[in-house]
Amino acid sequence: MTNDQLTAAIRKKSSFLCIGLDTDPEKIPGFLLKEDDPVFSFNKRIIDATHDLAVAYKPNMAFYEALGLKGWESLKKTIDYLNERYPEIFTIADAKRGDIGNTANMYARAFLEDLNFDSITVAPYMGRDSVEPFLEFENKHTILLALTSNPGAFDLQTESVEGVPLYQKVLETSQTYKHSERLMYVVGATKADYFRKIRKVVPDSFLLVPGVGAQGGSLEDVCRYGLNEKVGLLVNSSRGIIYAGQGDDFDSKAREAAQQLQRQMAEFL
Repeated sequence: MTNDQLTAAIRKKSSFLCIGLDTDPEKIPGFLLKEDDPVFSFNKRIIDATHDLAVAYKPNMAFYEALGLKGWESLKKTIDYLNERYPEIFTIADAKRGDIGNTANMYARAFLEDLNFDSITVAPYMGRDSVEPFLEFENKHTILLALTSNPGAFDLQTESVEGVPLYQKVLETSQTYKHSERLMYVVGATKADYFRKIRKVVPDSFLLVPGVGAQGGSLEDVCRYGLNEKVGLLVNSSRGIIYAGQGDDFDSKAREAAQQLQRQMAEFL
């Protein structure tokens, strides 16, 4: 999916909502545990209930890797279902990989070729040769961690390097990478004060924004400083949507929560 296609999907749905599929068997409704694949059953119902309100889904790899082979099977079924049933949806492998050379290339092949995600999150700490292998894939996107929403982000990301904050250095340096036009960036909603500065460095890039909802980020602030002419935002909500209900109607409750965000987004658009 190209940036223009993603923007078109956003305009069509009046939504830049990304739903995080952080699916934990200990948190899903108990009756689903009787299913052959409870995680996929949960994901499928969430997707079917919200696909017209969201433009992207973001499975967090940790929740699937922790379940071993069964988790990978659930992940594969989830991404295959999205690609086959809802091909207009943008898919994000929230894997936060960050190794170099052949290892990075293998990670890229695993998620962008074999599983056929549209994009993958990548940690930039090891530099150019940990990012460029992911950028080799045409019509795929690498979403670089720039300024995250967790409290520990201030340990390093906002520290100065030769008078420049490290997150800004990441943004500026990454723009020199081969195929940098395929880059997107993670910027936490709880760091809304920084969006104006970030937009000066990457005015046209898409930003994946976690932290709205359960982590306390403000959608209004994110939109005020983050929107650009092509929208340029994917705002993620995970727990606030997928665990909105625990009964037989958990998917309807998820839809209600997603619809609340989508309506706000439509107003900003």
